[in-house]
Amino acid sequence: MDTVITPERIELPPGAVLKLLGDWQDYQVLSQQLGDRSSPRIKYRPGEILLMAPLPEHGRDASLLALIVIALLDHLNRIYESFTPITMSLPEVSGIEPDYCFYIENWRAVVGKKRIDWQSAPPDLAIEIDVTSYTDINDYLPYRVPEVWILKSNRLLIYRLLLESYVLTESSYFPNVREIVQQCLQIANEQTTSEAIRWLRNFLRGQQ
Repeated sequence: MDTVITPERIELPPGAVLKLLGDWQDYQVLSQQLGDRSSPRIKYRPGEILLMAPLPEHGRDASLLALIVIALLDHLNRIYESFTPITMSLPEVSGIEPDYCFYIENWRAVVGKKRIDWQSAPPDLAIEIDVTSYTDINDYLPYRVPEVWILKSNRLLIYRLLLESYVLTESSYFPNVREIVQQCLQIANEQTTSEAIRWLRNFLRGQQ
């Protein structure tokens, strides 16, 4: 598949990342053109627009990480809300599309909401899969998301917001989650996602 960017069509081959010069209005035009399509993904940084066509492993790994988080939250009997797909945007400043967002501490802020004010109600946890070097943790700074997980090269990077920057650390919600994710990834790669989550649920039952 060739890369095609016209007023009528936007097509990228799987795994491709395309950087364009453009302003907020250009980003809005491209976003409207893409509509509800899941590919390509689109991101805005001041002065540039990035397009990325996910590979199949992107969707599988995003689903696996979200299922892990849900299993852990259910095990802890936590109330939460989650969103996917989701576009987070701050006019003239930023536009990003995390793979999943979870509201854990601040779930009340989004109950019944059809639109979210990202400045007053950012998610507690955002998840991105980075297969194509498309993700930059600093894209989350304008939103002040407290915790961001980035899965890159089968390694879970956990970032937490400390004052005005992100630092690599452990999750504030789930102790030892990095080891759990690695085990689930190995099972999913050798078998299936369903068997990885089945292992996790059995493991958590054994912790009670």
